[in-house]
Amino acid sequence: MARAASQVYVAKGKKVVHLDLKRDRPSDDQLLALLLGPSGNLRAPTMRAGKTLLVGFEAEAFGELLG
Repeated sequence: MARAASQVYVAKGKKVVHLDLKRDRPSDDQLLALLLGPSGNLRAPTMRAGKTLLVGFEAEAFGELLG
């Protein structure tokens, strides 16, 4: 799912990590470290809007992204 996206935003607490997958290609291990929570499951909520993948939740940042 993440590899099909061109932009990935991952919220961890108040911090939001942005990956531009068209420009930078992290390793699978690096990508999984961002996408998986402490239980080993995909962080929730996870949603895809076009070619953008949003993982986790941070209201202010995602409000700006989703309009």
